[in-house]
Amino acid sequence: MSDPQKPTLMIIDGHSLAFRAFFALVQTGNFITDDGQHTEAVYGFLSMMLRLLKDEEPTHLGVAFDVSRTSFRTAEYAEYKEGRGETPPEFSGQVGLLQNALTAMNVPWITKDDYEADDILATLAAQGAAQGYRVLVVSGDRDSFQLIDDDVTVLYPSAMGVTALKRYDADAVFEKYKVWPHQYPELAALVGEKADNLPGIDKVGPVTAAKWIAQWGTVEEILAHADEIKGVAGSNLREQSERARRNRRLNALVRDLDLPLAPADLERRGVDATAVREVLGGLQMRTMLDRVLKLDDAEAAVASGAESRIAAPDVLTLAASEVDAWLAAQHTPLGLGVVVDTVDGEFAGIGLSSASASAYIPAENVDGLRSWLADETTSKVFFDAKRQLKASERAGLAIRGAVNDTRVMAGLLNPSRVPASLADQVLSALEESMPVSDPNQLVPEVPPVGAGTEAWFVLRVADAVTTTLATEANAGTRRVHDEIERPLTPVLAQMELTGVAIDAGVLARQREVLEQGADTYRTAAFAAIGHEVNLGSPKQLQTVLFDELGLPPTRKTKTGYSTDADSLADLLEKIEEENEGSIFLQSLLKHRDATKLKQMIETLEKSIAADGRIHTTYDQVGAATGRISSNDPNLQNIPVRSDEGRRIRSAFVSGEGFESLLTADYSQIEMRIMAHLSGDAGLIEAFRAGEDLHRYVGSHVFGVAPEDVTAAMRNKVKAMSYGLAYGLGPFGLAKQLRISQAEAKQLMADYFERFGRVRDYLRDVVQQAKSDGYTETIFGRRRPFPDLNSPNRVLRDNAERAALNSPIQGSAADIMKIAMLGVASDMADAGLGSRMLLQVHDELIFEIAPGEQEKLEEIVTRRMSTAATLDVPLTVQIGRGPDWDAAAH
Repeated sequence: MSDPQKPTLMIIDGHSLAFRAFFALVQTGNFITDDGQHTEAVYGFLSMMLRLLKDEEPTHLGVAFDVSRTSFRTAEYAEYKEGRGETPPEFSGQVGLLQNALTAMNVPWITKDDYEADDILATLAAQGAAQGYRVLVVSGDRDSFQLIDDDVTVLYPSAMGVTALKRYDADAVFEKYKVWPHQYPELAALVGEKADNLPGIDKVGPVTAAKWIAQWGTVEEILAHADEIKGVAGSNLREQSERARRNRRLNALVRDLDLPLAPADLERRGVDATAVREVLGGLQMRTMLDRVLKLDDAEAAVASGAESRIAAPDVLTLAASEVDAWLAAQHTPLGLGVVVDTVDGEFAGIGLSSASASAYIPAENVDGLRSWLADETTSKVFFDAKRQLKASERAGLAIRGAVNDTRVMAGLLNPSRVPASLADQVLSALEESMPVSDPNQLVPEVPPVGAGTEAWFVLRVADAVTTTLATEANAGTRRVHDEIERPLTPVLAQMELTGVAIDAGVLARQREVLEQGADTYRTAAFAAIGHEVNLGSPKQLQTVLFDELGLPPTRKTKTGYSTDADSLADLLEKIEEENEGSIFLQSLLKHRDATKLKQMIETLEKSIAADGRIHTTYDQVGAATGRISSNDPNLQNIPVRSDEGRRIRSAFVSGEGFESLLTADYSQIEMRIMAHLSGDAGLIEAFRAGEDLHRYVGSHVFGVAPEDVTAAMRNKVKAMSYGLAYGLGPFGLAKQLRISQAEAKQLMADYFERFGRVRDYLRDVVQQAKSDGYTETIFGRRRPFPDLNSPNRVLRDNAERAALNSPIQGSAADIMKIAMLGVASDMADAGLGSRMLLQVHDELIFEIAPGEQEKLEEIVTRRMSTAATLDVPLTVQIGRGPDWDAAAH
């Protein structure tokens, strides 16, 4: 029987793939029923399985599951797989739900006491190969590679997740590991398997192990020749030989289990429609229900969207003279899909697409497209527009008009699930797989999609996402998109292109100071305990702190007592006298601070471009609240309250041809928004009168005159005011202020007695969010909170704290973005040469062109102070100076 005629047996590792599907989708917040049941693992697994059924067309199908974490392997080695963390509470119960769904679909699933799912797969694979099947093993466990032979192939999840499976045959295993499949267990025994908590031979990596296997074949033969292996690796091999033997025993899959089902019993059958409706309907998976019910009818499955077979149009490569005619022939209400093509970072061309036609204009022909790109009246649709705007600008092509970004749209509709790639959004919005090449393959199995076809996918995604935005329920979200986020994209692109000038000498000198400081603190720490230790190793620190020094235990974690910064700071406070324990702790914490800042400087130094400037990347949907995030490098995490952090900021300077920097910072914007949203008369009056808010609040809470509020009192009410906006309770406030919980509780009671409307607002906003399922900013930006009704207390409490602050922080984000739009517009209208450089939290930083300081300051102050109409004024603080630190206010 030739291979094409063989029946195909597909066997899937249920636990492995369900767990991967769960982690791929849990951050989205999309897969939770009304009663709080998470369903990510069920949805992700079924999506993968349906795709496999279409692509591979197996005649026989089965799924294997683990019964528990215990097996004959844990009986021999209790630490087997012990390193795996606790099962996330959101995952709990989903395997049972998945098994119910498989039963309803008439897909057999199998378990075996005292054995793992891998052993079930190994047995069925061996039986299937012997009985004339072509066997496909779908598993996320590399131990399955040992099953591969002429009849058995492994489909293994790639970095793209369970939706993108890499096909491993014998050649693919050898190409990656330099051993053949039957030798893979020997390699794993020597190198170890972290996922299974099986440590390998120290200092022996895959290259060394593969070399030994090529020479001697098996672990036993290698050990028989161990005396011939020189160096540290040979010595470790001889000393740790039993470790390798144990690993080899444990990683050998069992291929002769007595199972209740044989390959022939796994023949595919039609689904039980009634049972499927009950199970998937109960899980509120309407789309998945439709897909599963139409499994038996391939044409109907296409219509249901299980896997679209809409053919992408052929891509025409256009000459410059052909562009105008092609553009004139295209008609689409959304505009055209656009992809700016780059190769190794260099501009290569532009892909365009309407619903029915795609084109590619190479770099040498883009002059024919120049006027259309710059036309303010044309609409263009991108995925990740900002990156492409910068690439085109660097190539001398200006893109203007309405720039729509499907990634930004998706981030507004679901802030917890911003698509990582176009392929990711195609999958979520269209339920299709866009062909994506595996970058790790020397010869990709999937040919890459060109820019013209990518543009076609972009436009189709835009159609789906725009339809969702157009619903009445999303009217506020649509306004935020149209009036704030869409016009902000080109503003951020220009800021990234401009960058900020850096004095590299300042950074270098500060790095040297920090290096010397770290060395000094390290030496002091070693002197305190009388020996050296790895200060970056939690395990070694636990030994020193709690065994050698006998210090009081900190918070208990899975790997011992915590050695994080907060825990050690608390521990230091408990040590009253100056002894070796306190000296070691002080030195350790100072060493950590110096090392962290030194690493920050090194990152900044590596980021200085050829023009002497740092060009960060902003993500306008990088935070669920709506705040802009900064990456590569992150310029929003440079400390401002320490001398060392301010010295780092002093390296950010005005560039050549500019007078100085201007900084503009909102004063206490979140407190002002809380006053506005709560309507508390006392807070509103304090802000309107221009009083020191925390001194005003302190006078009312402590019952003293404002001038009698001490610094300690002011600090307490300041911490509490901000803490309340972030859901801080008595325990958290007590820890932050280093006071008793009783005092913290009384402090909060006194605060709420004076400012009752704040208490009412904070209580009501959570209750409203529980009812609505989301919070909303002043401007209509929504953030869903499905976990507010979760039966899991930890998830529910976390959601309540986030929901408490989301309207406040989200409104602050909206106000900042509106201010940036107004400032950018006025600067352009005034023809200023000054430039907006950075956005950091509630602050904007500008470069002042000669003679423009007064005009720039007027524009910035006016636009920032009028970005929103609140019951309290928006106060803006302005500073000027040659560098960021000197310009602080």
